Amino acid sequence: MKRLLVILEKEFRQVFRNPAILRMVLVMPVVQLLVFPFAANYEVKNVLLSVVDHDHSSYSQKFISKITGSGYFKLTDFSPSYNKAMEAVESDKADLIIEIPAGFEKDLVKENKGAMLIAVNAVNGTKANLGGAYAANIIRDFNSEIQMQWIRFPKFNAQPTIEVTSSNWYNPTMNYKFFMVPGILVTLLTMIGSFMAALNIVHEKEVGTIEQINVSPITKVQFILGKLIPFWIMGLVTLTLGLLVSWLFYNIIPVGSIALIYVFGMVFLFTLLGVGLLVSTYAETQTQATFVSFFVMMLFMLLGGLYTPIESMPEWAKWITKINPVAYFIEVMRMVVLKGSGFADVKVQFFSVLGLGIFFNTWAVINYRKRS
Repeated sequence: MKRLLVILEKEFRQVFRNPAILRMVLVMPVVQLLVFPFAANYEVKNVLLSVVDHDHSSYSQKFISKITGSGYFKLTDFSPSYNKAMEAVESDKADLIIEIPAGFEKDLVKENKGAMLIAVNAVNGTKANLGGAYAANIIRDFNSEIQMQWIRFPKFNAQPTIEVTSSNWYNPTMNYKFFMVPGILVTLLTMIGSFMAALNIVHEKEVGTIEQINVSPITKVQFILGKLIPFWIMGLVTLTLGLLVSWLFYNIIPVGSIALIYVFGMVFLFTLLGVGLLVSTYAETQTQATFVSFFVMMLFMLLGGLYTPIESMPEWAKWITKINPVAYFIEVMRMVVLKGSGFADVKVQFFSVLGLGIFFNTWAVINYRKRS
């Protein structure tokens, strides 16, 4: 224990002598957590809209007013033909074209049906999918309103309509920040933990102090623990700052237990730092450690379910997420913060991350060889 305390004292002194590390732990997460949620969101607004109205009827005008008043679309082009509207798309003046054919109102009144064309610029796939989905929902709402009007006139023989009401569980206001901020906080812990741990042992190699440690009576387990514990504590400080920022700036108060978040965060940092230390035992220079840790970090983050749902990934990617601690922690953070889940609900994720932590840290201890 005395030897471990000596190593810890050395590591903490080394940390406090380096102001860059303190800025990385204390300042960078706060700034990023204030900026990222506004940039990383699933809301698509101000979709540039081009309308081709061949009907010029009261119904077509009502529909145009409805779609432009939704708040998602911005009417930037009113073209006389589809080809002219395509020119607007090619010049980036429009993202979506809606073409209303001639006889649109006549078909609705006499045939009880009508056709409409939606053409979407799919260069930006996300914007195209969401813009097309918004337009389709507005068309369905418009169709329901017409049916409700017709139901008062028996001669139209309209089909009975069912009114559907919905409620949003766990995030009633549909505030995307409540969904994104917990996940972004996990990615910040990932960035800090993986980089700092990966560079730790390599720094000892580059400055030459690793030789002094190797000839000392310190065991491999004590050495790895001495490197892990300081950054584990700093990771918990970062988690605390992130939760405070979430509360003060986004009014996000976890519905579940904050203690559960910290317990899972301890295990997550234990696992993540083990990955970083493992990389550090293999690398010979800080450049090598930086590149390898960056690769591992990007793999964890992109396959963590923050931006792309894991359910929509291919099967091979889903298998990779089984050994991805970031995916587990993002899921748990959202479950505890939004749903108020307890330990019984997250025990599978907890023991999975704990098992990964034991595996990676054991590998790091075995791979570290003391050389004279």
